[in-house]
Amino acid sequence: MTEVNANPLSLSGKVALITGATSGIGAQQARALSSAGASVVLVGRREDRLKELAEEIRDSGGEADYLGADLSDESHWQLVVDASLSFFGRVDILCNTAGVNLRQHADDVTPESWDLTLGLNLKVPFFLAQKLIPNMRERGWGKIINVASLQSERAFANGIAYGASKGGITQLTRAMAEAWSKDGVSCNAIAPGFFPTELTAPVFDNDEMSSKFANQTAIGRNGELSDLDGICVFLSSHASDYITGQTIYIDGGFTAK
Repeated sequence: MTEVNANPLSLSGKVALITGATSGIGAQQARALSSAGASVVLVGRREDRLKELAEEIRDSGGEADYLGADLSDESHWQLVVDASLSFFGRVDILCNTAGVNLRQHADDVTPESWDLTLGLNLKVPFFLAQKLIPNMRERGWGKIINVASLQSERAFANGIAYGASKGGITQLTRAMAEAWSKDGVSCNAIAPGFFPTELTAPVFDNDEMSSKFANQTAIGRNGELSDLDGICVFLSSHASDYITGQTIYIDGGFTAK
């Protein structure tokens, strides 16, 4: 049984691996988990961005290392796992945040674009987790956080492959929880609403569209990246040890209306 810190939200002594950490939600997760005490391993394609974020975290008193990798290339998966374990000796938390949204109309989707989207958004999260489970199982504790979407439940224009991948994430999260929770590894997903990231730039660059989605929420605004900090730390910590297999919408009440 893993020793629990007196503060169940503390991540002191834990190590988190965050994919898609070059910007947006992944970078924000890295900052939040580091602020809660975790050492963080940053993974993404743009190594210069990772280096900047690692330096930012170190300058704030945290511990961070990074690895440039293209997760759409299956040959990089074991490299990511091996390097992550070598940095701090363990991985307790896996944030599967890397993803792609090509925004293609259904008529324009090709087998290649379909495979890229489903591969990065759905296949990679499972197989990275599978490779890290032995390390987590050895200590009887671990946390996996997948990233779902509003499109896990709703259809949006030009999102057929992306929506299929994110619908799959909700079921994948349940299935991973069923497979591994008895080993002490819980698996949950966050489903963000509209937040300012590179993937949502087309929304935030269009004032009319941005306002439309803000008005659709119960709160009356789109998300700010800091709105994700609390749920990320919570799902990564002992405070959520009896929560698994869930998809939690962080959408300002978008799906409530």
